[in-house]
Amino acid sequence: MVQAPPQRLSLSEFLAQPETQPAREYINSQASQKPMPQSKHSTIQGELVPAINQVVKPSKISRAFPELRCTFAGRSIVPDIAVLQWANIPRDENDEVANQFLTAPDWIIEILSPDQSHTKVVKKILMCLKQGCQMGWLIAPGERTIFVIIPSKRPMFWILPIKSYCLCLNLPQELS
Repeated sequence: MVQAPPQRLSLSEFLAQPETQPAREYINSQASQKPMPQSKHSTIQGELVPAINQVVKPSKISRAFPELRCTFAGRSIVPDIAVLQWANIPRDENDEVANQFLTAPDWIIEILSPDQSHTKVVKKILMCLKQGCQMGWLIAPGERTIFVIIPSKRPMFWILPIKSYCLCLNLPQELS
């Protein structure tokens, strides 16, 4: 079967479209839909967000958001988990968390789904790092690894279980 080439859209045209489940992202003038998360992905995401928030939110250091649309540098992405430093969280006129995030996350976490391209996800993480993101994680549940990228440092691989890494981050060990 011959597929039509992806339709090119402007960012404003993309953002005017209704949201989808799973979310669509806009990168390099093209929209693409994220894969539907499966149980391992959902389990990691569901446990990691509150674990991060339990450590960083009470002291107003940062906050983790699942599936948060971030629009910046002519792109609109939806990381599996976006962590923003407290001062970088956009606020509305009532000092509540704003509905639009027009910035790169400070820490992007992507959880690889089966059949998802490692290269495409790493490119998204690298693009965020280029725009000021301070750290990127690519969690590969099937390989039981976390690929950690920090600007100006050598990439690191961590092997799951995550218990030892939770200790390094002072996160609850229930993640393992």
